[in-house]
Amino acid sequence: MWRIVCTEGPQVADMNCWSAADPAERFYTSKTRQLHATHLTTGDRLWSNMPFLRPLATITEDTIAYGFDDDGAGVHDVIGSRCDPYTNHLLTGEDANTCCHSNLTRQALRDGMAEQDVHDVLNVFMCTGFTRDTHQYFTKPSPVVPGDYIEFLAETDLLVSASTCPQGDVSTACGGVGDPVVYPLGVEIYQPEAGWLEEAGWVASSASGYAGKHGLSVW
Repeated sequence: MWRIVCTEGPQVADMNCWSAADPAERFYTSKTRQLHATHLTTGDRLWSNMPFLRPLATITEDTIAYGFDDDGAGVHDVIGSRCDPYTNHLLTGEDANTCCHSNLTRQALRDGMAEQDVHDVLNVFMCTGFTRDTHQYFTKPSPVVPGDYIEFLAETDLLVSASTCPQGDVSTACGGVGDPVVYPLGVEIYQPEAGWLEEAGWVASSASGYAGKHGLSVW
């Protein structure tokens, strides 16, 4: 089990998740969104990509439990991507590597993977939604406060990477005016007591088997 913990001040993070046995299996945000919701909370699961399609982790506790506010915003979304230097260059013509995609890429390289292994994220603690008039993605200051955390149960052996967002609590949009205030985040890892998971009825996650039985043939 692991927790991402707000330790000093409001801060969001972008999180990636891979199977430790095979990084080709990774967190699949759109399938997770389809099976659960645009914003995740306790009881929701992080599903992997096809052909594996299995839960990689389950959210076991979410101290924010924000729900949805009057603007339609929620916390812990799987609708937004991570900020990246390519989109920034497309929009501004400038080169910048101070962003979550670059942070995740640097760690992926250290873990023996490639930039292409970095995938769409769980936006931990980020408060987001769609505007009611134009239906455009928006962000609000995160409601997270020191002591808040989100907790996950790993359903199989995982490699997890998270970037503390250079935009802090995303009070201002990426590339906005002013210098965001950025805080560190804590990570806590727990080993459940022997037999506890089995007593709770938990069994390790396994791939759906669909691909092995019904895999597509390409001619």
